[in-house]
Amino acid sequence: MQEKGLVNKTRSTGRGPTIWLAGPPADLEEFMPLGIAGIVTNTVVLNQYAKPYGSVIALIEAYLEMTDKPVVMEIDGHTVEELLAVGKVFTDMSPQIILKIPCTLNGLKAFSILREEGVETYCTTVFSLTQAAAVAQAGVDHILPFCDPVREMGGDPTRLIRECANMFRGWDDRPYIMAALVRSVETAYAAFRDGADELVTMWTVYRDMLDHPLTDHWNKVFLDEWNDMHNSGLLAGVPVEDHHS
Repeated sequence: MQEKGLVNKTRSTGRGPTIWLAGPPADLEEFMPLGIAGIVTNTVVLNQYAKPYGSVIALIEAYLEMTDKPVVMEIDGHTVEELLAVGKVFTDMSPQIILKIPCTLNGLKAFSILREEGVETYCTTVFSLTQAAAVAQAGVDHILPFCDPVREMGGDPTRLIRECANMFRGWDDRPYIMAALVRSVETAYAAFRDGADELVTMWTVYRDMLDHPLTDHWNKVFLDEWNDMHNSGLLAGVPVEDHHS
């Protein structure tokens, strides 16, 4: 087996959980330097975001030009051979590319082959612990339990994350658990609380993760005091800018 890919190298430092973003290149560029681990795609967003670029390959090239971090490319197909051939097109583009494949029997076969080739993989559309166990044994590196689609059906959106964290406890070479289809700050909170190693969400949810009414209140309290010190001359010699509301 060849050496593992880019994500496992970056995660080996022990800093986590990591946050990954989805969105068009122009919207993500502002956030990528802020500790974001990488970009994750799926075929829904690819179909939407690729249209202005003319092709999926051109969109992926735009992501690669925008960041030196990993870009997770979701592929699909009808046979194992097709999955492998399509995947090679994208992994040949850059060592930053990591493949994401749906949870199917063909997907399991592809994971097993790609692991032997040293290609980093993600398994998407995971909704049960039995699926997670099967793809883990097939050799996938990252498992993506879907969260908010479960909530929309009346279920617990992060139950599978808890179950995976418990099942993988003690494994020497376990897959990482990435909370996926996280559409709210509340679900992001639950995913981190319940043991997700990674989380992918839209940049709009990531932005909202910083919001809290008490944070707003205390930020205003401290800024008002800072401005008062400036106005009274206590910050003489400090390069404070004047801001007038």
